Amino acid sequence: MKKHIVCFGDSNTHGYCAVTGGRFDETQRWCCLLQKNLGEDYLIIEEGLSGRTTSFPDPVHEGLCGLDYIYPCLMSHEPVDLLVIMLGTNDTKERFGASAACIGLGLKRLVEKAAAIKDCWRDGRADILIVTPQNIDRRYRDTEVGATMGNGCAEKSQGLPAEFQKIAELTGCLYLDANQVITAAPNTIDFMHLTQEGHRELADALAERIRKI
Repeated sequence: MKKHIVCFGDSNTHGYCAVTGGRFDETQRWCCLLQKNLGEDYLIIEEGLSGRTTSFPDPVHEGLCGLDYIYPCLMSHEPVDLLVIMLGTNDTKERFGASAACIGLGLKRLVEKAAAIKDCWRDGRADILIVTPQNIDRRYRDTEVGATMGNGCAEKSQGLPAEFQKIAELTGCLYLDANQVITAAPNTIDFMHLTQEGHRELADALAERIRKI
């Protein structure tokens, strides 16, 4: 039986391409590349939604709170062998007023809820890999998205690796910091979305990590 891996994230998991304003195709997105790297013994399930947060309801757009969607998501794809969570970028938006530490607490709520959904996990045991997203570059503020993202996003994103690692240790999750495995800089249009090379590097690093689980 194939191992089912759910990749739960935001626009960088969905595959948003800042150059085109559309989506990277199946030969470019990290989830699809991960599937190719791991082979036929695995089923990689893309669950990326642009704007998704860990646990903060967005007052501007509906349906973006990861905490609200994690139950139907995991139950739709059961049995689940591994849940990969890469969120936090949208949580830095000024309108949420959350520090890096508070974003970490939002992630903790999400992880604990996911782990408690016993019926979705193969053999009832939760396996979760937390991935800290690539940091937002400070230059985002001078781009078109700067007005809606607001102030302080880059600074907060730089605090996420330490906070997310603490949450991983506290909750018994696996952990990977994308900043340690992606050498490609963010795109020069909004300075927060992965480039095609960034997708490839992330897929390669995740494949290596998952094979060891």
